[in-house]
Amino acid sequence: MFSNQKWKCTWSQIATLASVIVLVSLVHIFLGPVVPSFDSVSVRQAQSLCGPVNESITQVTKNSSEPVAVVVDFDRRFPADLHGAVVYRNASWKSEIGQWLSSCDAVAKEVDIIEPIGGRKCLNECSGQGVCNHEFGICRCFHGFTGEDCSQKQQLECNYEKTPEMPYGRWVVSICSRHCDTTRAMCFCGEGTKYPNRPAPESCGFQINSPVNPGEPKMTDWSKPDLDILTTNSSKQGWCNVDPEDAYAMKVKIKEECDCKYDCLWGRFCEVPVQCTCVNQCSGHGKCRGGFCQCDKGWFGTDCSIPSTLSSFGEWPQWLRPAHLEVPSDKDVPGNLINLSAVVKKKRPLIYVYDLPPDFNSLLIEGRHFKLECVNRIYDDRNATVWTDYLYGSQMAFYESILATGHRTLNGEEADFFFVPVLDSCIINRADDSPHLSMQNHTGLRSSLTLEFYKRAYEHIVEKYPYWNRSSGRDHIWFFSWDEGACYAPKEIWNSMMLVHWGNTNSKHKNSTTAYWGDNWDEISEERRGDHPCFDPSKDLVVPAWKVPDPLSMRANYWDRPREKRKTLFYFNGNLGPAYEKGRPEDSYSMGIRQKLAEEFGSSPNKEGKLGKQHADDVIVTPSRSDYYHNDIASSIFCGVFPGDGWSGRMEDSILQGCVPVIIQDGIYLPYENMLNYESFAVRVSEDDIPNLINTLRGFNETEIQFRLANVKKLWQRFLFRDSILLEAERQKASFGHEEDWAVQFSKLKHDDVFATFIQTLHYKLHNDPWRREQVVNRTKDYGLPQECLQNTS
Repeated sequence: MFSNQKWKCTWSQIATLASVIVLVSLVHIFLGPVVPSFDSVSVRQAQSLCGPVNESITQVTKNSSEPVAVVVDFDRRFPADLHGAVVYRNASWKSEIGQWLSSCDAVAKEVDIIEPIGGRKCLNECSGQGVCNHEFGICRCFHGFTGEDCSQKQQLECNYEKTPEMPYGRWVVSICSRHCDTTRAMCFCGEGTKYPNRPAPESCGFQINSPVNPGEPKMTDWSKPDLDILTTNSSKQGWCNVDPEDAYAMKVKIKEECDCKYDCLWGRFCEVPVQCTCVNQCSGHGKCRGGFCQCDKGWFGTDCSIPSTLSSFGEWPQWLRPAHLEVPSDKDVPGNLINLSAVVKKKRPLIYVYDLPPDFNSLLIEGRHFKLECVNRIYDDRNATVWTDYLYGSQMAFYESILATGHRTLNGEEADFFFVPVLDSCIINRADDSPHLSMQNHTGLRSSLTLEFYKRAYEHIVEKYPYWNRSSGRDHIWFFSWDEGACYAPKEIWNSMMLVHWGNTNSKHKNSTTAYWGDNWDEISEERRGDHPCFDPSKDLVVPAWKVPDPLSMRANYWDRPREKRKTLFYFNGNLGPAYEKGRPEDSYSMGIRQKLAEEFGSSPNKEGKLGKQHADDVIVTPSRSDYYHNDIASSIFCGVFPGDGWSGRMEDSILQGCVPVIIQDGIYLPYENMLNYESFAVRVSEDDIPNLINTLRGFNETEIQFRLANVKKLWQRFLFRDSILLEAERQKASFGHEEDWAVQFSKLKHDDVFATFIQTLHYKLHNDPWRREQVVNRTKDYGLPQECLQNTS
C-alpha cells in the first residue's frame, strides 16, 4: 500500500483534497473543450496543501521493509482533455509530454556541477590579432589574419581576376573600383581622398546607365569606374570628398547609389562611428570590432563570456557564479596555474556550447557587406538599438540566449546536450559577398556551400573534442534557419537534433520546394547529403522565426483582443502568385497553395479584374500590402498560415496577434507541433480541401472558436524571443542608460518564451527518448529528479 505518512496530512485533509480532485475531474469531463486540462492539482500544489513531502512516491512490499520506487500513473494524475492536451505552464501540450512536464519538470532541483576554468596560454598571445581560447591554448584569429599565432596576414581580395572585357572581374557584392581593405574584402574611398575611410561599395564606385525605356531600372556598368564620386564640383555626384555639412545643406549633388552600408557607421555620409553588432555585445568583457569580439585579457569565447584563470572572479557571468572554488595545490600544478574548478549549482538539462573557430560565426558577422544582414539588431547615432525585420535573426537571438542561460556548462563530461554554433543565417545572404566565399565549387548553389560549412564544423569537433563519438552525435544540436530547414544537412550529422523553422517530413513534398534555384537541394549528391528527410519529428524541433519587437502591438494588446471585436472570419495578406500584379511568377512558389487560395477566395481583383470564385465580405485574401497589418490580423478570427519559399513568418504573425492559425501545408510541422497540442489552438486543412476551407471554418460553433482563441492567448509569448530581447535591454541600460519603449513593454511579460519552451523540450527529451533514457539510467549522475521521473513513463 502507499504510505500516507509521506504526505503528512490529516485524514480530514486527505478527504477534502480527494473531494476537490473528484469535483474538478467531473467539471473537466463534462466541459472538456471549454475547460483546459488541469495541472492545478500538480505535485507542487498538492504538496502545498499537505506540507512538505518527498518527491518520489514509494511502496512497501510484503517481502521487504525496503521502499522501492514505483512508476506513477500520469494518466490518472494529469488526465488529458477532450482534445488530447495536458496544460503545463499555460500551454496545451500533447498529453504524454504535458503529463511528464507537470509532474517532473515542475519539481526539478539544482545539482552540483564542477565547472573547469581553463588557463592555457596561446603562442605569442595571438600577436594581438586574435583571441586566445584558454581551454585549449588555441588562437581564434581576426579577419585577415591566420596562423598558429595569428601573425600571418591574409589577402581577402574584393574583386575576381580581371579580363579584357571586365577589368574589375565579374560581379560580386564586394566588387571595388577604389581601395580594397584586404583584411575584410571591403571597399573604401582610400588614400588621396578627403574621407579615405568612407565606404565606396558596389554600385557606388561604377557608372550607372539610365534606362532605355521609362519605368525600367537603371543598369550598372561593372567595367567602368565612376570618377565623379571623387569630385568636389557641386554639379557632380561627389561622395569621397564632400563635406557632410555641405551635402546636408544641399550644396552638392550626391550619387544615390552611395550610402552607409557597412556596420559600425551611421549618418548619410558614414560620418558617425557607432557600436558594431556582436554576439551578446561581447558580454561587457571585450570590444566589438565589426562583428568579432576582441576580448579583454582573461576572457574568451565568441561573446567573451568564458572566464579563464586570469579573469577577475567577481566579474564572472551569472550562469557561472560558483558556490566555491577548488584551486589545485602547487605540488599538483607546477609552474603557472593551468586550471581550476568551480562548483556551481545548476538545473538540468545542461548544454555545452562549442567554441568553434570564427569562420563559422564571428567572421561571417564581421565581414558582412550590408549591416542588416545576419543580425537581429544594429545601432543608431545614439547607440540605441535598432531592431531589424530580418526573419533569420532568430538564429542570433537563440545563440545569445543559449550562451547566457543558466543551463550552460563548461563541463562536457556533465553535459546532456551539445550546441554547434554555425551561423547559416549569414551564409544565406553572404554567399555572393566576396571571392573568398566563392560558390565556384558548388555550381552556384548556396545550399551546397552551406552544407560544406556544416561538414567542416563536424570534422572540427570530431577531431578536437571527445563528445561526438560517445553518442554518434545524438546529443548534439544544430540550427538550420534556411527556408526549407535541414534538407541539405550533411549525412554525417543527421543523427543530431535539428532546430529549423519548417518541418517538412517529405511525406508528400519529397523534393525541394523553393522557387529560388540557388537554394535547391535536389542537385546535391547523396554521397554528401545522404538520403534523409528535411525533418524528423521524433528528434527535431521547429522553432519560431524572428519578429521585430513591436511596442505598438504590445500596448494595443492585439493578442488579447476579444472575440466580439474580431469581425473578419478569415484573413491572409501576402504574395498570391502570377495572377496578380507584382506576384511571384513561379508556379512552384508556395507549392501552389497561395495561388489556389486566391483562385477560390481572392478579395482583390487579379490582372483580369476577377475576384475569387467564392469571395465573401468577411473573408480577406489579398496581395495588397496593408498599413495596418497587425491590427487587421487582430481583427480576425482565423488567419492563413501557408508556405512561401519554404517557411514563412505567418504562423508567428497569427499567434502574436491572437488569431487562430489555419495551416495548409501537408506533411509539414510548424513551431513546436511535435510537442504542443495544435488541435487546442489551431486548425489544419489539407491542400486538397482548399475549396471547402471557408465552409469548414463556418462549421465551428462559438464554443470551439472561443476555446481556440483562449488557448492562443495563453501561449502567444512562446513565439517571442523575449529572453534575447531583455538581454539586450539589460546591456543597453548598463552601457548607455537607454530604456526604450520596447524594453519597458517586454519587461512586463512573465510567461515562457521561445527559449524557455526549448529548454522544457530538452528536459522532456532527455528522459523520455528511449536512447537518452538509457543513458540517464546508465550514467551515475545526479539529475535533480525523483526516481519516478527517470523511468519509462510511456
